[in-house]
Amino acid sequence: MRIFKKIYHTLLNKIVSNIGKKVLPQYFNGPFKELKRIPRYTVSEVNLFDKKIKIADSASFLFMYREMFEREIYKFRSKNNPPYIIDCGSNIGLSVIYFKRCFPGAKIVAFEADEEIFKILKNNIKSFEYKNIGLIQKAVWNKAGYVEFYSDGADGGRITPNQDARRKERVATVRLSSYLNEPVDLLKLDIEGSEVEVLRDCANQLNTVDKIFVEYHSLAGQPQQLSELLEILQKANFKYYVESVCKISTQPLYEQKTVSGYDMLLNIYAYRK
Repeated sequence: MRIFKKIYHTLLNKIVSNIGKKVLPQYFNGPFKELKRIPRYTVSEVNLFDKKIKIADSASFLFMYREMFEREIYKFRSKNNPPYIIDCGSNIGLSVIYFKRCFPGAKIVAFEADEEIFKILKNNIKSFEYKNIGLIQKAVWNKAGYVEFYSDGADGGRITPNQDARRKERVATVRLSSYLNEPVDLLKLDIEGSEVEVLRDCANQLNTVDKIFVEYHSLAGQPQQLSELLEILQKANFKYYVESVCKISTQPLYEQKTVSGYDMLLNIYAYRK
């Protein structure tokens, strides 16, 4: 999963940065024990499934590993073998690796906008020697062109302005609708607040998609778009299941908190009736 939630960053920051003070035994005394020596936002290497890969940030790697390989939030049944998967927001490639472990012959198109993160993605896919994967260094958006992109150096880079960004760059964009001209078994959207704009743009082509995973980001101070997102899915004849990614506000009627400019983060799983 491309975004790493700042709330999780807060919980793990001391663990990763202050060696010996706090540890997560299941990770730091296990297969990823070397991460306890690595500061945050430092490019480094780990062994994953007998392959050496690069990671951009130790804490975000641990979060994504847990979500993808332990919780298996992207697990799905495919009517076709091999399936066709569109992965928007591939980050360092853990999602691609997960999909390939489930479906070795899968055809995957993977988008990642962040220039530095894309280099790591490319390296990791090369390390696994996967075939039938198209890696595209562009941001998925509602039109082709260029936009300002705010990178956090981990898994939360986005088009919308971000005060926590570590750098800003200009990136190329592509319309997702350009890739929905054939049956898609799974569409994954983890694009940091751009998901409603993108789905709105390709709403009339979602009939080509069998299943969708979308991470919804509610930007604080802006109108919420959850109802529109769900309506787009309903009109395309999807049912959906919604879960919270993390508790940002434990008492939202009393106090509304934010994480990286978001006041709510949801995983939405959409499937055919």
